[in-house]
Amino acid sequence: MFERFTKDARAVVVGAVEHAEGVDAGAVDAGHLLLALLDREAGRAAFALAALGLAERGDAVREALGEARRRAGLSQADAEALAGLGIDVSEIVSRVEEVHGVGAMSGDRKSGGRWSGRRSFGRDAKEILEKALRIAVARRDRHIGDEHILLALTVRPGAPGEVLADHGVTYESVVRVLYGGGEAKAG
Repeated sequence: MFERFTKDARAVVVGAVEHAEGVDAGAVDAGHLLLALLDREAGRAAFALAALGLAERGDAVREALGEARRRAGLSQADAEALAGLGIDVSEIVSRVEEVHGVGAMSGDRKSGGRWSGRRSFGRDAKEILEKALRIAVARRDRHIGDEHILLALTVRPGAPGEVLADHGVTYESVVRVLYGGGEAKAG
């Protein structure tokens, strides 16, 4: 599949690996893919994000992703659903961080030990890349670009998609910017 990736899409994957290494995460996840997209200044995804005003709000997106990571990747919707059951996620996070330190639930290692070998891709990151392929095929594009990764992030449930939607970046808005029209949602 990676042979079909454009130069920009490959740069996003490499950037995601670098983000994972930067926090000593055990695996690359969907949040790392989004952070790598936010870092890009070139490519179709960067154009779409800038057109949708995310370039000015990149820090807010990074902060929201960081908060989701502190909640062990739970989206705000997940936290609200648990609150409906009487489970206060922020209280759990606070208690765990009191004992184990800030970010203990993030899945990042920060244990002092070095990670050896190549970073693996977590299930959610693999699903994003597979969805990017399906979106590219559905659009009859010959290659998988960074815009397909962005589109895949907007349709997959979870914190990265929720954070994007909270900042006005949805599948429909990205399609409108990139392709100039409405189109059925990719399912």
